[in-house]
Amino acid sequence: MSGLETLLIKAKGAANRGETDAAREIYRKVLDKHPRNPRARAGLEALEAANNNPSQQQFDAMVSAYQSGRMSEAARQGQVLADAFPHSHGVQNLLGAALLGLNDYADAEQAFRRAIEADPNHPASYNNLAISLRKQERPDEAETIYRDVIARKPDYADAQYNLANLLQIAERDEEAAEHFAATIRIDPGYVEAHYNLGNLLAKTGYHEEAIASLANAARLKPSHSDAHNNLGGQFLALERFDEAIGAFDRSLAVNPGNGQALINKGTALMQKKALPDAITTFRAALGLDPTNPTARLQALYAEAHICDWSKRGEFVLTEGAEQTFSALPFADDPAQQYRRSLHCAQVQFAAATSASMPAPAPSADGRIRIGYFSADFYDHATMHLMSGFFREHDRSRFEVRLYSYGPIRDDDPARIELRKHVDAFVEVGKMRDEEVVALARGDNLDIAVDLKGYTRGSRVRWFGHRLAPVQVSYMGYPGTIGHPCMDYFIADHVTMPDGAEQWFSEKVVRLAHCYQANDNLREIVPDTLGRAGWGLPEQGFVFASFNHTYKISPREWDIWMGLLREVEGSVLWLLRSNEWAEANLRQEAEARGVDPARLVFSPAVAHGEHLGRLVHADLFLDTFTVNAHTTASDALWAGLPVLTLAGKQFAARVAASLVTAAGLPELAVDSEEAYAALALFLARDPARLAQMRERLTASHAALPLFDTAPYTRRVETALEHMHQRRLDGLTPEHFEVE
Repeated sequence: MSGLETLLIKAKGAANRGETDAAREIYRKVLDKHPRNPRARAGLEALEAANNNPSQQQFDAMVSAYQSGRMSEAARQGQVLADAFPHSHGVQNLLGAALLGLNDYADAEQAFRRAIEADPNHPASYNNLAISLRKQERPDEAETIYRDVIARKPDYADAQYNLANLLQIAERDEEAAEHFAATIRIDPGYVEAHYNLGNLLAKTGYHEEAIASLANAARLKPSHSDAHNNLGGQFLALERFDEAIGAFDRSLAVNPGNGQALINKGTALMQKKALPDAITTFRAALGLDPTNPTARLQALYAEAHICDWSKRGEFVLTEGAEQTFSALPFADDPAQQYRRSLHCAQVQFAAATSASMPAPAPSADGRIRIGYFSADFYDHATMHLMSGFFREHDRSRFEVRLYSYGPIRDDDPARIELRKHVDAFVEVGKMRDEEVVALARGDNLDIAVDLKGYTRGSRVRWFGHRLAPVQVSYMGYPGTIGHPCMDYFIADHVTMPDGAEQWFSEKVVRLAHCYQANDNLREIVPDTLGRAGWGLPEQGFVFASFNHTYKISPREWDIWMGLLREVEGSVLWLLRSNEWAEANLRQEAEARGVDPARLVFSPAVAHGEHLGRLVHADLFLDTFTVNAHTTASDALWAGLPVLTLAGKQFAARVAASLVTAAGLPELAVDSEEAYAALALFLARDPARLAQMRERLTASHAALPLFDTAPYTRRVETALEHMHQRRLDGLTPEHFEVE
């Protein structure tokens, strides 16, 4: 038998023998260590109520109803007793608690005030009064009472905990964390204090500390499904996938109906590349709640990765799932993507508020201080494009600072080279949100540039705290952020035709030629394997598409298979993404009357080697709703013509911008019929295709797409104009740079 149980039995025995003072002392001793123990509270209330002469039998019935959750009955009985014994502290306090349970906050307040009149020295009544005030949206009064209770009884855990909750709601996170910690020092077994502190630490980026707090909550209360789930979320944030999946499984073992735990587990499985298991898990979440838009979208997105199109018709344009990137492949609808971004921003920036706008003083050397934020400052697709931009950045006019929150790869050649061309390279991946904000402001940034948007690993929420007085979305996400913290979005006239700015919350900057950066010194490693080495036939036309599999839909596939049927001996060269996509695409080819052997899959290789192997392809076939971005630039740099369909949303117009800036605007068509016809025409006219190759390769570094220095000057002109508008006291506005 535990010590707590022994004390409770002794207290009840003393009460039964009429030794009320002794019983009261024991109950208070229990409550000093376990302030929320319902048996001790009820026993003490019963003694105090009895001392004020209400019927013990009546009061016991009221206590029983309250403890059983029958709040209406408890309140009804309590009102009868309160009318009969208006000065009974126990009756009034318990009546107030029952009224709280019924959400009758005003009447609860009056009951607690009467309880305090009956016993001004009872801290629980003050604590309960503060709760009723908070529920009536009178937080200042509630805070005053909580602090008064704590001042008089510093070891009263409930008051510390409730004050912490009040402060957290007011987004006074540091103060809230202090009082959650105080609660735990007083009562180490206070489960919800551990849980809420863990959630608060998670929100502010203290992942390791959050893991410790949430693990404590789960250990103290193994049946706490949400504690296990949120613990898994922190492991997931740190890409500790197996630990995350284990935590989600424990959450589901306790509560199989926890749909969020299923969605989170599916996300972890997807990031671990266990795609079929991820799909099964997302579908299970959808089975629990067929209206859950996130479960549906994530299931469809995972299925797109393995080219399982059987349920693609389930996509619903109007649903409110917050994952904007996941929705891009399913509909070419800029208005819908705009609405999704607005919804996403509500979630992403919920905890991101700025009390003030940074106002950095002019730099001592007259340079404009630019901070670029990304997780991709290494051998990554984004750096393949942007390395030349940073190399050409005019550091006599700009102080260039990079803030990296991706993997730390100091031996990465791309990163080593990048460091040579910037003023500062700062690792911020393990820093808390407030530390990053303080750092950026301390560096007196004039302009902060986000290179990630809503792509995987994003920390775009930092921009909600205002890192700089001017903030820019550039290169990372092919759509709007949907939040007023982002001032500008860099585009061009093709990706952003007149009128398209209505679907962006940012002011749009249209660069001449193309918005996308490119490096005119990218090395093309000469291929040594030949066609046979890549599994291609020595003779025959090679259509190629190295887009990620999630971008491929039945629309493109129908056309591509039609081309293979029309062009004898041709093959389709694809990127090997995963074994399930490969099997499904072979099956989809066979269903359209094409021998699956005419699909050739090749693995990802080093960037220079990939550029070199493209010599064996004849025509790059682009995807529609989400175009090739870096992949299309790679093909054009290697001399491979890219055929694309110019769609409506930004992501569906990127390749059209690229081929136009590469001097081949005729390769951007406006319909599926024109796309199919031009692909077939070029496959049957090798001379025309050769001319296109010649136009790309003869002086490709001088083409606007690849002329890195003039491109960099255009971006710098845009940055200078943004900065000058701010200095002039002008708000952001759309503008163009020629």
